[in-house]
Amino acid sequence: MLEIKNLSFQVENDTPQQKEILNNINLSISAGSFVAITGPNGSGKSTLAKIIMGIEKPTAGQIFFEGKDITNTSIDERAKAGIGFAFQQPVHFKGMRVIDLLSLAAGHKLVVEEACNYLSQVGLCAINYIYRELDNSLSGGELKRIEIAMLVARNVNLYIFDEPEAGIDLWSFQNLIQVFKNLIAKNNGIVIVISHQERILEIADRVIVIEEGQIVQDGSSKEVIPNLMFGLDSCHFYGRRVSF
Repeated sequence: MLEIKNLSFQVENDTPQQKEILNNINLSISAGSFVAITGPNGSGKSTLAKIIMGIEKPTAGQIFFEGKDITNTSIDERAKAGIGFAFQQPVHFKGMRVIDLLSLAAGHKLVVEEACNYLSQVGLCAINYIYRELDNSLSGGELKRIEIAMLVARNVNLYIFDEPEAGIDLWSFQNLIQVFKNLIAKNNGIVIVISHQERILEIADRVIVIEEGQIVQDGSSKEVIPNLMFGLDSCHFYGRRVSF
């Protein structure tokens, strides 16, 4: 279980007062859950994800994972505890081959069949990628899928994906949905996805809407989605148009 209590996050700006990014967030997510977090740009969604992973530190509040207070633990400690994070912009690992990166994620040297299985799950033809180096010849979408394959290879209980659909075509998108379902079934894990994509919100067990640093809606997809009208570049929250 993931539990967040009274969490706030502020940053310095040009005024005497600090800018509030998150304000008194309270959240509890049980094992076996698929949760989508949405909201306009700048609402605090990605910041919340980074705080859970330990990339950012909260100004106030506490984070508990599987009953342990992890508020002040490092990224490495959280990774060892079973928390994994896929960035909105994939991290580059120049000079490393795909199979070596997947082996590093898995914690042991993978045989070719294992590595191929992880790549096929994210819609990549393994024979074309397994021995390739992670360099500029790979597109952003390819790097995104390889990063997701890394999380699949790891033994993780809490998966956090920040806009994983970016650069993913329709066929691969269907694979991505299946990846989420497999990860939840694997360890009775938790999958948290930050997304504007309506197709992801529709399949989530639970949809959380963050606006101006606060949770303004939290419920099933059937309860929440009717209040959100999605367009190509905007979203209407409670009748108010918000640009992305």
